[in-house]
Amino acid sequence: MKKEYLEAGKIVNTHGIRGEVKIMPYTDTPELLCEFERLFIDKNYDEIEIEKSRVFKNMVIAKLKGVETPEEAEKLRNKILFMHRDDLELDEDTYFIQDLIGVEVKDADTGVVYGKISDVLQTGANDVYVIRGDREYLVPAIPDVVISTDIDEEIMLIRPLEGLFDE
Repeated sequence: MKKEYLEAGKIVNTHGIRGEVKIMPYTDTPELLCEFERLFIDKNYDEIEIEKSRVFKNMVIAKLKGVETPEEAEKLRNKILFMHRDDLELDEDTYFIQDLIGVEVKDADTGVVYGKISDVLQTGANDVYVIRGDREYLVPAIPDVVISTDIDEEIMLIRPLEGLFDE
């Protein structure tokens, strides 16, 4: 089941004297977080408007509406920020990691079930899916291997590279 809200980052500190906060982004790049005009805070998902934001040393410095002093900003330290799924458009064949977790992975040709995706490793060159079944497999997330992904049905069909699942 797709989650409506996705973790976007964590407020780790205050910044300056105008009530800005320093956010550690959970996105692929900190610049992506700067594209949002709103985020949601904590598990009750209270909407918070972002007046302005910028990247500074792989972190995001943000001015949040209604937060004017360092003391007010300090109260937000360690709060998790969320983005609404509808606020971000993904390219085709691109998925949120948390939507991939738990997806069943099958062989596209034989129907053999290898297991479920338990983690996604971001290696730089390409992602690697960690698949847990009777053992753990590492599967490169490349077009030669991943034939199709259906997030709604929670099924991924793969064609493993030769030797990938050999003992």
